Amino acid sequence: MSKSSVGAVILAAGLGSRFRTAPKMLAPYDGTPMVRRAAEAALASRAGPVIAVLGTQAEGVRAALAGLDLAFVENPDPAAGLSTSLRAGLAALPPGTEAAVVLLGDMPRIGSAHIDALIAAYAGAAPRPSAVVPVSGGRRGNPVLLDLHRLADALAGLTGDRGAGPILKGRGDVLEVAADPAVLFDVDTPEALEG
Repeated sequence: MSKSSVGAVILAAGLGSRFRTAPKMLAPYDGTPMVRRAAEAALASRAGPVIAVLGTQAEGVRAALAGLDLAFVENPDPAAGLSTSLRAGLAALPPGTEAAVVLLGDMPRIGSAHIDALIAAYAGAAPRPSAVVPVSGGRRGNPVLLDLHRLADALAGLTGDRGAGPILKGRGDVLEVAADPAVLFDVDTPEALEG
């Protein structure tokens, strides 16, 4: 698969309301802002181009990502929920992009190997799945790879504070790949940064 056929979208527009101390995406994890860790993982992977979706803390997130080879798109209404960020990020990918790996900016333990494992599973599957999701301890995690052709209509209809999870439930063409617990670790509270 060519690099341009699988892009990456980093969702970093959220309100982070459960975090209490704002802004969550800029909170350091091992000395690096969480959102920059997500971007560096995406850039080190086989995915490209990399799109960062900005919103509530756009100026600070943009500064935290300074110097990285990625594109920015702003979600004009981040309060409307995660679905609006996902749609904005996917729309910013170049025409002809077959699939996208969707990363959450608050999952600082995700590395390029997690992303590349999803892309390799997708590239090696016949027929191609609608999505590739990592599974750890019997639970689905993130990031996820979405086939943009097979899921086009369902993704266009997403609303509210939900990602692709609801549209993947019950689909028989979702490929699950074994992963380590990093795919389940996200930071919603300051205490989680210490976990």
